[in-house]
Amino acid sequence: MIKTLIFDFGDVFINLDKQGAMSNALNLFNIETFENDMLTANINYEIGKISTSEFIDFYLTKFPDLNASKIKEAWNYLIKDFPQYRLEFVKSLARDGKYQLILLSNTNAMHIDFIKSKVAFYEEFKSCFDVFYLSQEINLRKANANVFKFLLKENNLNANECLFIDDTKENTDTAEKMGFHVWNIDETSEDVVDLLSIKKDIL
Repeated sequence: MIKTLIFDFGDVFINLDKQGAMSNALNLFNIETFENDMLTANINYEIGKISTSEFIDFYLTKFPDLNASKIKEAWNYLIKDFPQYRLEFVKSLARDGKYQLILLSNTNAMHIDFIKSKVAFYEEFKSCFDVFYLSQEINLRKANANVFKFLLKENNLNANECLFIDDTKENTDTAEKMGFHVWNIDETSEDVVDLLSIKKDIL
């Protein structure tokens, strides 16, 4: 019996343009692929090991022809719209009270600040969840198993009573191996608001 629904944020509730953001960044930096030090900096920023100013300074040192606003613009290019109907869906889940609701997102301060400035109902959305975990705040990220162990321990959960919804297969694969029920949502053809019908066999 499912007692807890655990949701990703990006491409589950808020739409992202991952491909566009990558192309835009590669063009801006005039490179063909992200180098290892850049990937490391991105991960360290996502788990709160470095601050926004340290993150921007890293890129400015590496690409001195750019400025901070260009870096921020490229970083936030990823974030698109948050359809209101998805807010209404999670509000209805919260009202019904049948499931504990948890959000578990790999994200960072710059993206969250941008979302807050762009999405008028961000705080209303956040208040729908019993627990709201951002990787930058808990210093853990998917798809590492330790974030799921943290989730289970902190909330006294059994994995087989949880359904984890995420658009990244690596993340759902890790969770599934640990005993979670999962939905690896395809954001191009599926929508989180159809959760109760798509997963009606276990909900």
